[in-house]
Amino acid sequence: MAAIKDGEYTATIYKLIKDSQYVEAIHILNSQLQKHTKSRAALSLLSYCYYHIQDFTNAAECYEQLTQLHPEVEEYKVYYAQSLYKAGVYPEATKASFALDNPNSHTKMVKLQACIKYCEEDYSAAKSLLEQLPQDDPDYIYNMGCLLYHDGKYEDACKKFTSAMQVLGYVPALSYNIALCYYSLKNYAQALKYIGEIIERGIREHPELSVGMTTEGIDVHSVGNTLVLHQTALIEAFNLKAAIEYQLKNLKGAQEALTDMPPRSEEELDPVTLHNQALVNMDTKPSEGFEKLAFLLQQPSFPPVTFGNLLLLYCKHEYFDLAADVLAENAHLTYKFLSPYMYEFLDALLTCQTAPEEKLFSNEQTESLVNGCHLRYIVVLMAQAKIYWNRENFQMVEKIFRKSVEVCNEDDTWKLNVAHVLFMQNKYKEAIGFYEPIVKKHYDNVEQCNIQECPCKCKPSILNVSAVVLANLCVSYIMTSQNEEAEELMRKIEKEEEQISYDDPDKKVFHLCIVNLVIGTLYCAKGNYDFGISRVIKSLEPYNKKLGTDTWFYAKRCFLSLLENMSKHLVMLRDAVVQECIQFLEHCEVYGKEVPAIIEQPLEESHIHIGKNTVTYEARQLKALFYEVIGWNK
Repeated sequence: MAAIKDGEYTATIYKLIKDSQYVEAIHILNSQLQKHTKSRAALSLLSYCYYHIQDFTNAAECYEQLTQLHPEVEEYKVYYAQSLYKAGVYPEATKASFALDNPNSHTKMVKLQACIKYCEEDYSAAKSLLEQLPQDDPDYIYNMGCLLYHDGKYEDACKKFTSAMQVLGYVPALSYNIALCYYSLKNYAQALKYIGEIIERGIREHPELSVGMTTEGIDVHSVGNTLVLHQTALIEAFNLKAAIEYQLKNLKGAQEALTDMPPRSEEELDPVTLHNQALVNMDTKPSEGFEKLAFLLQQPSFPPVTFGNLLLLYCKHEYFDLAADVLAENAHLTYKFLSPYMYEFLDALLTCQTAPEEKLFSNEQTESLVNGCHLRYIVVLMAQAKIYWNRENFQMVEKIFRKSVEVCNEDDTWKLNVAHVLFMQNKYKEAIGFYEPIVKKHYDNVEQCNIQECPCKCKPSILNVSAVVLANLCVSYIMTSQNEEAEELMRKIEKEEEQISYDDPDKKVFHLCIVNLVIGTLYCAKGNYDFGISRVIKSLEPYNKKLGTDTWFYAKRCFLSLLENMSKHLVMLRDAVVQECIQFLEHCEVYGKEVPAIIEQPLEESHIHIGKNTVTYEARQLKALFYEVIGWNK
């Protein structure tokens, strides 16, 4: 910054504050404060700037000095107590609030103390303090709504917030609270309505906050954690929108909601945003997700669901030792953040790793889940089945599912897993009976939420079904001599993929590719390598769109099986097929330079050399093996 001439300091600082350039103003004010350590003007403006960039710790320090230098000014005492409260140092904030001895500040003191007690989770004390206020005071109505929400009385809380809005007019934070109530009531349409209003007003009134720029791929600088940003409630609104999308299983929508929010650097992110980023990107960035959740757990405050989500994700990725360690090291969090059901479920999952013969849940516990919560029962049932699935005891898995048929026969998750276990036992006709209804739901429409306004709405498509399900159904058709049905299903998949390629030429879609891969694998397993390998090769064309980590995994298994049988002289390939195989591997060399051969586990200690973990590297190895087996090296 250029040097400021004498006599222009005041004008310069006020202009910076007017333009919301608080950081630059702080820099100048701090340099002035070093020359005039007791300057009331410098301290007052400095505390104001710190407050506006949400640096409440430094704001509190400045206001503390002002209360000592000018004890007669009541406003400084109020701002000092408020800054301590905002900084999260509640005992000091309570102590400072008692210094508000002026009768004019009594109401402010009561409101502040009620807020402090609420944050300290002393809800009865917060309620007692609020009851000292007039019942027509908007803050009384607002804060009583918060207490009702905490008690799970979402409809009553919503009424309170709506009443406060009628008195105060439009307030983004109030609108957010109403949306939150509707979210908790699972009325997502109404929640999205209020969220949309918050976002629309935020964009219109504060274009400088760069809403949506990151999603559009525009490189923008951080807007910081300013008071203006806080007052718009945009961060809270986008986080809630992401939560709704996540609940509706629209992962792309959830990711977009988080990238749409005003840009901030990672160190500026609030705990809720950090938690949500970890959760919605877990499939693509699991290592980062685990790091963020573990980091949050070490902070003084974090979203209540962080502890349970970290434990569940460790179990999902089969890091049972890490889950057990986190549970043991944070025993004090168990009773606070885990429900009895969640604790028993996690404990049972971890116990099964060391004592797999033990029942996951007792008969009494399972029966209580059947009577209490269908969704929880499904989760427990699948966890029980997985123990035997991992041991390839498919008969036992089927037995577990048969016992639950009366309770779960309408549940898609149950039907899908029954189909899988029947398929694994070569019971193709029975498997078709379970796969078909799931797939046919998507012939003309896709199962979605019933919210007309919901942005998760997308065009009906059979591609909303998992590729593995489609592949297994096709194989089941072929194995029961229903080739026409298999061909019809594949035509539908091909038609949908062609439409997607037309709409978005750069998008990769793997459904038909995986179906063909599975069919090719089936023929290879039956010993018909001529047809099977040709099918596998054709499934990956065009390579720039179909060659991926998963598709390569299935393709290379067929080639390794072929090479093994050729080396044992159990299989003889025609020269034309051999040439086709070599040409295929050469194409994989060309297009596989940037494609990982395997996706490493997120918390793996030893990593594969980056040059070896590519499809190109493995394709060259397979080609060398081909040359050796067919004698071209000699």
